[in-house]
Amino acid sequence: MADLVLLTPRPADSASAALVLPGLSLLPHRVSVTGMDLGALVSHGDPDLVLVDATADLVQARGVLRSLATLDLDVPVLAVVGDGALAVLDDQWPMDDLVVSTASPAELAARLRLALGRGPRHTGASPAPSGAADGDDQPETIKVADVVVDEASWTVRAGGRVLDLTFKEFELLRYLVQHPGRVVTRDILLQQVWGGDYYGGTRTVDVHIRRLRAKLGPERESLIGTIRGVGYRFTGSRSTDR
Repeated sequence: MADLVLLTPRPADSASAALVLPGLSLLPHRVSVTGMDLGALVSHGDPDLVLVDATADLVQARGVLRSLATLDLDVPVLAVVGDGALAVLDDQWPMDDLVVSTASPAELAARLRLALGRGPRHTGASPAPSGAADGDDQPETIKVADVVVDEASWTVRAGGRVLDLTFKEFELLRYLVQHPGRVVTRDILLQQVWGGDYYGGTRTVDVHIRRLRAKLGPERESLIGTIRGVGYRFTGSRSTDR
Protein backbone atom coordinates (compact mmCIF):
# COMPACT_ATOMS: atom_id res chain seq x y z
CA MET A 1 0.00 0.00 0.00
CA ALA A 2 1.34 3.40 -0.99
CA ASP A 3 0.50 6.99 -0.11
CA LEU A 4 -0.62 8.80 -3.26
CA VAL A 5 -1.49 12.46 -3.79
CA LEU A 6 -3.77 13.50 -6.65
CA LEU A 7 -3.51 17.11 -7.84
CA THR A 8 -6.70 18.13 -9.58
CA PRO A 9 -8.64 21.32 -10.37
CA ARG A 10 -11.78 19.53 -9.18
CA PRO A 11 -13.02 19.74 -5.57
CA ALA A 12 -10.50 18.23 -3.15
CA ASP A 13 -12.48 15.19 -2.01
CA SER A 14 -12.56 11.45 -2.58
CA ALA A 15 -15.36 11.80 -5.12
CA SER A 16 -13.00 13.71 -7.40
CA ALA A 17 -10.49 10.86 -7.33
CA ALA A 18 -13.21 8.52 -8.55
CA LEU A 19 -14.10 10.94 -11.37
CA VAL A 20 -10.52 11.47 -12.50
CA LEU A 21 -9.33 7.88 -12.24
CA PRO A 22 -12.17 5.45 -11.48
CA GLY A 23 -9.90 2.42 -11.20
CA LEU A 24 -8.07 4.01 -8.27
CA SER A 25 -10.93 3.31 -5.87
CA LEU A 26 -10.45 -0.43 -6.42
CA LEU A 27 -6.81 -0.43 -5.38
CA PRO A 28 -5.54 -0.62 -1.77
CA HIS A 29 -3.61 2.66 -1.85
CA ARG A 30 -4.19 5.67 0.40
CA VAL A 31 -5.17 8.64 -1.78
CA SER A 32 -5.15 12.30 -0.75
CA VAL A 33 -6.80 14.80 -3.10
CA THR A 34 -5.66 18.40 -3.31
CA GLY A 35 -5.80 21.32 -5.72
CA MET A 36 -3.20 22.20 -8.31
CA ASP A 37 -1.36 24.46 -5.81
CA LEU A 38 2.09 23.06 -5.00
CA GLY A 39 1.90 24.61 -1.56
CA ALA A 40 -0.97 22.26 -0.78
CA LEU A 41 1.14 19.34 -1.95
CA VAL A 42 3.95 20.30 0.42
CA SER A 43 1.50 20.33 3.33
CA HIS A 44 0.66 16.68 2.67
CA GLY A 45 4.09 15.56 3.82
CA ASP A 46 6.05 13.02 1.80
CA PRO A 47 3.85 10.94 -0.52
CA ASP A 48 5.15 7.90 -2.36
CA LEU A 49 3.79 9.04 -5.72
CA VAL A 50 2.09 12.12 -7.20
CA LEU A 51 -0.70 12.02 -9.78
CA VAL A 52 -1.52 15.14 -11.82
CA ASP A 53 -4.99 15.43 -13.36
CA ALA A 54 -4.63 16.44 -17.01
CA THR A 55 -8.13 15.41 -18.02
CA ALA A 56 -9.69 18.86 -17.64
CA ASP A 57 -7.05 21.48 -18.48
CA LEU A 58 -3.98 20.38 -20.43
CA VAL A 59 -2.22 23.73 -20.25
CA GLN A 60 -2.61 23.97 -16.48
CA ALA A 61 -1.55 20.37 -16.01
CA ARG A 62 1.60 20.83 -18.10
CA GLY A 63 2.46 23.93 -16.08
CA VAL A 64 2.05 22.01 -12.83
CA LEU A 65 4.23 19.18 -14.14
CA ARG A 66 6.95 21.67 -15.04
CA SER A 67 6.72 23.24 -11.61
CA LEU A 68 6.97 19.82 -9.96
CA ALA A 69 10.07 19.09 -12.02
CA THR A 70 11.80 22.15 -10.55
CA LEU A 71 11.09 20.94 -7.02
CA ASP A 72 13.32 17.90 -7.56
CA LEU A 73 10.86 15.64 -5.77
CA ASP A 74 12.22 12.25 -4.75
CA VAL A 75 8.96 10.60 -5.83
CA PRO A 76 7.61 9.56 -9.24
CA VAL A 77 5.07 11.80 -10.95
CA LEU A 78 2.35 10.43 -13.23
CA ALA A 79 -0.04 12.38 -15.44
CA VAL A 80 -3.65 11.25 -15.78
CA VAL A 81 -4.85 12.01 -19.31
CA GLY A 82 -7.87 11.44 -21.49
CA ASP A 83 -7.68 9.47 -24.73
CA GLY A 84 -7.81 12.66 -26.76
CA ALA A 85 -4.68 14.06 -25.12
CA LEU A 86 -2.34 11.28 -26.24
CA ALA A 87 -1.69 13.00 -29.58
CA VAL A 88 -0.37 16.21 -27.97
CA LEU A 89 2.00 14.74 -25.40
CA ASP A 90 5.69 15.31 -26.07
CA ASP A 91 8.98 15.93 -24.26
CA GLN A 92 7.62 19.20 -22.89
CA TRP A 93 5.65 17.15 -20.38
CA PRO A 94 8.12 16.30 -17.58
CA MET A 95 6.72 13.17 -15.96
CA ASP A 96 7.74 9.62 -15.12
CA ASP A 97 4.76 7.98 -16.78
CA LEU A 98 1.17 8.57 -17.81
CA VAL A 99 -2.05 6.67 -17.38
CA VAL A 100 -5.27 7.07 -19.34
CA SER A 101 -8.19 7.93 -17.09
CA THR A 102 -10.19 4.95 -18.40
CA ALA A 103 -7.42 2.45 -17.62
CA SER A 104 -8.54 -0.80 -16.05
CA PRO A 105 -7.67 -1.42 -12.41
CA ALA A 106 -5.16 -4.07 -13.53
CA GLU A 107 -3.34 -1.68 -15.87
CA LEU A 108 -3.41 1.12 -13.31
CA ALA A 109 -2.04 -1.19 -10.61
CA ALA A 110 0.79 -2.26 -12.93
CA ARG A 111 1.74 1.31 -13.85
CA LEU A 112 1.74 2.40 -10.23
CA ARG A 113 3.77 -0.62 -9.19
CA LEU A 114 6.38 -0.04 -11.89
CA ALA A 115 6.62 3.69 -11.14
CA LEU A 116 7.00 3.08 -7.42
CA GLY A 117 9.61 0.44 -8.06
CA ARG A 118 11.89 2.49 -10.30
CA GLY A 119 11.39 5.83 -8.55
CA PRO A 120 11.60 9.28 -10.18
CA ARG A 121 13.47 9.80 -13.41
CA HIS A 122 16.31 12.31 -13.65
CA THR A 123 16.66 13.58 -17.21
CA GLY A 124 18.30 16.47 -18.93
CA ALA A 125 21.83 17.53 -19.66
CA SER A 126 24.35 17.84 -16.88
CA PRO A 127 24.48 21.38 -15.57
CA ALA A 128 27.44 23.53 -16.44
CA PRO A 129 28.41 26.56 -14.40
CA SER A 130 27.84 29.85 -16.14
CA GLY A 131 29.12 32.45 -13.68
CA ALA A 132 26.67 34.84 -15.33
CA ALA A 133 25.78 36.55 -12.06
CA ASP A 134 29.26 38.03 -11.85
CA GLY A 135 29.81 38.50 -15.58
CA ASP A 136 32.64 35.94 -15.63
CA ASP A 137 32.55 32.39 -17.00
CA GLN A 138 35.39 31.11 -14.84
CA PRO A 139 34.39 28.81 -11.96
CA GLU A 140 35.14 30.19 -8.53
CA THR A 141 35.02 29.24 -4.89
CA ILE A 142 32.81 31.54 -2.81
CA LYS A 143 32.96 31.58 0.97
CA VAL A 144 30.51 33.31 3.29
CA ALA A 145 30.89 32.57 7.00
CA ASP A 146 31.82 28.86 7.01
CA VAL A 147 29.73 28.04 3.93
CA VAL A 148 31.87 27.34 0.86
CA VAL A 149 30.38 27.08 -2.64
CA ASP A 150 32.80 25.47 -5.09
CA GLU A 151 31.62 26.02 -8.67
CA ALA A 152 34.38 23.88 -10.14
CA SER A 153 33.21 20.73 -8.37
CA TRP A 154 29.58 21.83 -7.86
CA THR A 155 29.76 21.14 -4.15
CA VAL A 156 28.83 23.08 -1.04
CA ARG A 157 30.52 22.66 2.32
CA ALA A 158 29.22 23.96 5.61
CA GLY A 159 31.64 23.72 8.52
CA GLY A 160 33.76 21.39 6.39
CA ARG A 161 30.85 19.02 5.74
CA VAL A 162 29.67 18.42 2.17
CA LEU A 163 25.96 19.09 1.80
CA ASP A 164 23.75 16.81 -0.28
CA LEU A 165 21.95 19.39 -2.44
CA THR A 166 19.80 19.06 -5.52
CA PHE A 167 20.73 21.11 -8.58
CA LYS A 168 18.13 23.80 -7.85
CA GLU A 169 19.14 23.98 -4.19
CA PHE A 170 22.76 24.46 -5.27
CA GLU A 171 21.80 27.18 -7.76
CA LEU A 172 19.66 28.98 -5.19
CA LEU A 173 22.32 28.91 -2.49
CA ARG A 174 25.00 29.95 -4.98
CA TYR A 175 22.99 32.99 -6.01
CA LEU A 176 22.39 33.98 -2.39
CA VAL A 177 26.04 33.70 -1.37
CA GLN A 178 27.06 35.66 -4.46
CA HIS A 179 25.02 38.56 -3.06
CA PRO A 180 25.58 38.48 0.72
CA GLY A 181 23.79 41.16 2.68
CA ARG A 182 21.53 42.03 -0.25
CA VAL A 183 17.78 41.59 0.05
CA VAL A 184 16.69 39.45 -2.92
CA THR A 185 13.01 39.22 -3.79
CA ARG A 186 11.29 35.94 -4.54
CA ASP A 187 10.58 37.11 -8.08
CA ILE A 188 14.27 37.77 -8.71
CA LEU A 189 15.18 34.36 -7.36
CA LEU A 190 12.60 32.73 -9.62
CA GLN A 191 13.99 34.57 -12.63
CA GLN A 192 17.65 33.91 -11.83
CA VAL A 193 17.38 30.30 -10.67
CA TRP A 194 14.33 28.87 -12.43
CA GLY A 195 14.35 31.05 -15.56
CA GLY A 196 11.86 33.26 -17.31
CA ASP A 197 9.80 30.35 -18.69
CA TYR A 198 8.99 28.96 -15.25
CA TYR A 199 5.25 28.48 -14.76
CA GLY A 200 5.01 28.14 -11.01
CA GLY A 201 4.70 30.70 -8.23
CA THR A 202 6.96 32.06 -5.54
CA ARG A 203 5.93 29.28 -3.17
CA THR A 204 8.61 27.19 -4.90
CA VAL A 205 11.28 29.56 -3.57
CA ASP A 206 9.96 29.23 -0.02
CA VAL A 207 10.01 25.43 -0.25
CA HIS A 208 13.62 25.38 -1.44
CA ILE A 209 14.71 27.90 1.19
CA ARG A 210 13.18 25.71 3.88
CA ARG A 211 15.08 22.70 2.55
CA LEU A 212 18.34 24.65 2.37
CA ARG A 213 17.99 25.78 5.97
CA ALA A 214 17.37 22.20 7.07
CA LYS A 215 20.47 20.99 5.23
CA LEU A 216 22.62 23.82 6.57
CA GLY A 217 21.66 22.72 10.05
CA PRO A 218 20.27 24.59 13.07
CA GLU A 219 23.55 26.36 13.74
CA ARG A 220 23.55 27.96 10.25
CA GLU A 221 19.91 28.22 9.23
CA SER A 222 19.86 31.84 10.40
CA LEU A 223 22.37 32.68 7.64
CA ILE A 224 19.38 32.83 5.30
CA GLY A 225 17.21 35.57 6.77
CA THR A 226 13.59 36.17 5.82
CA ILE A 227 12.56 39.71 4.95
CA ARG A 228 8.84 39.47 5.52
CA GLY A 229 6.78 40.30 2.47
CA VAL A 230 9.87 40.82 0.31
CA GLY A 231 12.29 37.92 0.08
CA TYR A 232 15.53 36.64 1.60
CA ARG A 233 19.01 37.81 2.55
CA PHE A 234 22.19 35.80 3.10
CA THR A 235 24.29 37.27 5.90
CA GLY A 236 28.05 37.31 6.25
CA SER A 237 31.12 38.60 4.44
CA ARG A 238 32.06 37.07 1.12
CA SER A 239 35.49 36.01 -0.05
CA THR A 240 36.29 34.52 -3.46
CA ASP A 241 39.03 32.29 -4.81
CA ARG A 242 39.57 31.34 -8.48
